[in-house]
Amino acid sequence: MTITNRNTRPRLIIAGTGSGAGKTTVTLGLMRALAQRGLSVQGFKCGPDYIDPTYHTAVTGRASRNLDAWMTSPEYVRDTFEKASAGHDISIIEGVMGLYDGKDPLSNTGSTAEIALVTQTPVILVVDVRSMARSAAAIVLGFQQLEPELYIAGVIVNRCGSAGHYTIVKKAIEQMCGIPVVGWLKRDEDMSIPERHLGLVPAIERGELEPLFQRAADVLMEGTDLDLLLELAASAPPLNAEEVSPATNAYTDSANAESGSNYDSHSDSHSDSVIHVNNRHVSYEVQPVIAVARDAAFNFYYPDNLELLEAAGARLQYFSPLAGEGIPTDVDGIYLGGGFPEEFAAEIAGNQGFLEGLRQAAQSNMPLFAECGGYMVLGETLTNREGITFDMAGIIPAQVQMQKKRAALGYREASSVQNSFLLKKGEVLRGHEFHYSTMTYRDEETIPYAYETKGLRGLKQEGYAAGNIVAGYTHVHLGSYPAAARRWVEHCLAYRQERYIQR
Repeated sequence: MTITNRNTRPRLIIAGTGSGAGKTTVTLGLMRALAQRGLSVQGFKCGPDYIDPTYHTAVTGRASRNLDAWMTSPEYVRDTFEKASAGHDISIIEGVMGLYDGKDPLSNTGSTAEIALVTQTPVILVVDVRSMARSAAAIVLGFQQLEPELYIAGVIVNRCGSAGHYTIVKKAIEQMCGIPVVGWLKRDEDMSIPERHLGLVPAIERGELEPLFQRAADVLMEGTDLDLLLELAASAPPLNAEEVSPATNAYTDSANAESGSNYDSHSDSHSDSVIHVNNRHVSYEVQPVIAVARDAAFNFYYPDNLELLEAAGARLQYFSPLAGEGIPTDVDGIYLGGGFPEEFAAEIAGNQGFLEGLRQAAQSNMPLFAECGGYMVLGETLTNREGITFDMAGIIPAQVQMQKKRAALGYREASSVQNSFLLKKGEVLRGHEFHYSTMTYRDEETIPYAYETKGLRGLKQEGYAAGNIVAGYTHVHLGSYPAAARRWVEHCLAYRQERYIQR
């Protein structure tokens, strides 16, 4: 079966009964199998994740997108899905944790189920059936009954001991639950996904995970009815999305309005590319340029963040510190995303042009935004897991230490502690934290914190904001408050104008 009418927006969510059920293996196998059939596959990931979208992108050849109705809003999610899925044969959305797991144990907030409801997408539930038979039906039945409005369209059972085992659980589930078991995967220890924090992006870029992707496709195709999966995907109803601009977010726009913050874009006032200095006409490029570090060390960026900056008028110029490149010339802002700087600390420390460029940018009051891995590089030193210490930019008076135990994980609501080029005091961005390092400041009493963050463990102050530097562990999603992206670009433009005046 092939899909010829792309306007129907065929789509599936691959959800699990819990973390480790096998949804990533099924997702990657399905994406590769459908691509091998000649279909154009668009990938999505529920929740705040960077690694799985990187897998998707490697398998499908196109950028995967995150869908998160807590960090942004349901309207934003629908708009993002509609735009990214347009023109493709099928969309595959990988869930997060278990189907109903999210930010709140008493609701669907932040869960795969919420995204399924928002996008009206049929769910394929992946169930680990090791050491069970008819009990598998009880699990699926419970998932069906917890949220009656959710459409669980089918089941894939994982880690079956044999074909006979598959037949038993298939009969039990289909008898009691009334939905098809569309396939199964054998118990295969070689199919495990590597540890997520140990430099997977470089491995993907080197093609080292290609055999794993192909193995997942082969195993999936061996026991799964792909034609039936495509039929279930095509059964998805037309989206009832309103015409919503991605530059709106119902929650944070309201919250920021309550904080007394008002932001009006002044982009029209910069439409003229000629300024007057001592009665002279000085021409300059009106479009501000933001340098974005992008390589195996700095690669955790939401596509939405980059697109919102471009929509606000910025031109993005990518560069690679690992390739020996410094900060590009004639830029007006810097964006250092997260990633794996600890895996490449020696290379980063050896690129003095890059580190000195960061120092000069900070001294010149250029807008500089860094999150997680980028934040770490702004410190004085970085000590990796082997205990080796490397000198970093030294802009933030602090030392970074890697550790084996995870230091932070979860959603964050980041309220600005002070005015900056990104946020006014009290304004809020939503995002998440996920890191294995700690930042120790020289003087804990005088830290100019960037945010007060709210998570499951309450409130804490984190990050660093001084001059035109905003940095912290929180990975923010600009879609939660797009006015921040517009303000950032406005400050970059003002910096550009000031440079030309000084010339």
